[in-house]
This record gives sequence, C-alpha cells and structure tokens, in this order.
Amino acid sequence: PLPMQGSLLYLDTLRAAFPQALAPRGTALLSWAPGRPYAPAGWPLPTLYCTPSEAGALPSRAAALRVQLFFALRARALRVLEAGLAAELHDALAALHTGWPGLAQDLALGRLSPQPGLPEDVRGRLQALLAPDTVRAAELQAECARGFEGIVQRLWPQLEVLVVGTAHGAEQLYCDALRQADCKGLPFYCPFYQAAGALLGVNLWPEEPVPRFLLCPDWAFCEFLPCPAKEEPRTVLLGELWEGREYELVLTARPGEYRCRAGEVLRVAGFHKQCPVVEHVRRESQALSVRGESITEERFCRSLCRAVGMWPGARLVDYICVESALLGASSGASAPHYEVFVELRGLRDLSEGQRYKLDQCLQEDFPIYKSFRFKGSIGPLRLHLVGAGAFARLREALGSPLPMPRVLQEERLLQLIQSTVVS
Repeated sequence: PLPMQGSLLYLDTLRAAFPQALAPRGTALLSWAPGRPYAPAGWPLPTLYCTPSEAGALPSRAAALRVQLFFALRARALRVLEAGLAAELHDALAALHTGWPGLAQDLALGRLSPQPGLPEDVRGRLQALLAPDTVRAAELQAECARGFEGIVQRLWPQLEVLVVGTAHGAEQLYCDALRQADCKGLPFYCPFYQAAGALLGVNLWPEEPVPRFLLCPDWAFCEFLPCPAKEEPRTVLLGELWEGREYELVLTARPGEYRCRAGEVLRVAGFHKQCPVVEHVRRESQALSVRGESITEERFCRSLCRAVGMWPGARLVDYICVESALLGASSGASAPHYEVFVELRGLRDLSEGQRYKLDQCLQEDFPIYKSFRFKGSIGPLRLHLVGAGAFARLREALGSPLPMPRVLQEERLLQLIQSTVVS
C-alpha cells in the first residue's frame, strides 16, 4: 500500500491542475487486481470512484476490464479515467471496439450479461447496482457508430485527465497509441514512481508530457550507482546526486529487507526544495545479449519503432523479443539470433525486404551488433507477426497486474505467443 503522504500529495496535485477531478463518483477505474478486493491504489477517498471494488478482483483480467468499462460507461459525467497500466486502458477500449453493441444492450436493460471469468454470485451482486438507462445506451451506440477516433472524450465530454500507473518503457507505446486515436486531445498523468513493490516518488507536474518524479527520502532507503559504472562502483545517497547524470537504483524497500539493484536507471532532471527530481531512462534488467552485446529494452524499442516507420500504413501495438536459445531446436541450426514477435495495425503482412529493415536498423544503431552480424556469430533476426489481441491474451496468461516483460524468458508464455503467429 502507498504511504498516506503519497496519496495526499497525488490528490492535492490532481485537484490543483484539474479543479473538478475530485468530484464524488467522478473517477472510473480500469485496473486488474486478481484474487483480492481492490482498494484503488490506496487513495484515502473511496467516494471518488464509481467503480465497484469487487469488479477489479475477478479471476479473469479480460472480464475484470470489461465489467469496469461497463460501470464507467454508465457515468457520463466522469472527470478522471484511471488505469493501473496504459495497456489496461488500451485493452479495455479494445473491448469497447469489438463489444459495444452488447454493452449498449446491457446499459439499456440494466443488466450485466454472463461472460467467461465472471462468477455468477459476483455477477448477481454487481447487477443489483444497476438500473436501465436507454438514453445512455443510445448515446453509446451513436458515438461508436461514428468511429473510434477521439471516442473517449466523446463518451465522457467532461473528462479532464487520464491517470495511468506506469507510462515509461514499453508502456509508452500504449500511451502514444491512445493519444493518437481513442484518447486524442486528453492529457496523461503518471502520478507515481514505484520499483520492486515500493513507492519512491511522486509526480508534481501532471501537465508535463514527460513524467518527472520527486524522490521522497523517507518512503524507502535508496542508493545510486553512477552510470556508466566504474570498475569499483560506490553508491551515493540522495544528497550526493548531480543534475543531468544517470544513476542505477539500489533499493532497500523496508527495514529488514534485502538490499538489491533494482535494474532501473534514472536521470536527475533537477531539484525541488533540495530533493532530487528524476526521469525514468531504462530498465537494465531487460536486455538482449546472445553474444554479450547487451541491447537494452528501451534502445531496442527505439530501433523497432524506427523500422515500423518504414512500413507504410503500419502502427506498432506491442512486441516481445526472445533470444533464440530459449526456443531450442525450433529456432533452427543457425547462429544465435533474436526472435521478435510484433502485433501491428494497418498491415497484414510484410515482405522479406520490409522484415530486414529491423535487422538493418539494429546494425545502424548498435555497432557491436553490426560487428557480430558481419562475423556471422549472430544470425539474422527473425520477425513474426502475431494476430490481433495476442498480447492482451498473453497478459491474461501472465497472471500479474505488473507490466509485461518485453524480453521474454518464460517458456510457457513463449509457447502461447508462438500459437498466435500469423506470418
């Protein structure tokens, strides 16, 4: 749970930037917390939410997000739409794209239809909260029939801000995609920086496009390793940080817990009342390295986005990377290489020349990768397209409300994503 101070700082910052954001029942939640009643992120004002807490604790991620979406649709006067992850907001809106006729019918009848992952006893308790609303159902039908660009602001015309729990790393893909389409015209606010289950900082600048976090000294014990690391690295403390430099986080979350390298790299963007303000740069723990080349998730994502920009009409939904050793014999007899699975919109297939663009971008962006490719010690990258919704199903199978790793190392999840390959 969040420290009370963090919750109050968040609420005060939200109210200052968006004066109507704390209206009673003016916030809807889209977040999955399996197996337990969900107290929304620990906020001390539960009357903010129009979402029943039981809806987020369903055993099925897909069912939880659809039920939460349904309760959000009932509240036309929403001021805030909050999601634990940008991917959760994306997947809930994807359910709206495909299921709006059924959602409109349920709104009109004041019912919650049976669905996989929604136990009957829970459905009965949630349905007791409903009443028929033919006016709202007709509005939903009319807006969805017009298309989905800017649909969020059309369905909730008083909405002021979208709050997401994580907006860096690969989650940034979802923020960018939502800004360009469904959520066009609305600001995103990522209020907290958390690592290894501990809250470390709060974002006091909600209207800025790049999240910056004020590190709070009494929430956890943080140390920092200067980057790049020296031969004999020595950690420094909060008061020893320098503006503009990058540091790897070393964390002791609570008294008595192990001290560990969190795998997170932060840049000091400045200071606020002598406390450092940081930006998230990358996760060192997520890296591709079949020959010691160590390409981080953040830098690989940049190369991938550049390659996608060379495929006319394509938009990247999500991706994962796999080192070929994880596939065993199914990866063939070639040299160690990367296997990349991507979900695209706007493009159903890629030519061999287009597929090679990603390997070409990696060679241009990483000289060490180019050297290994030239020597033949790293084989050609293999690119696979997966079907629509494949990553939503993968997140369901992962069974965790945390961000999904983009450098995949679990064989059971790899088998699932392989089953969705279309080309």
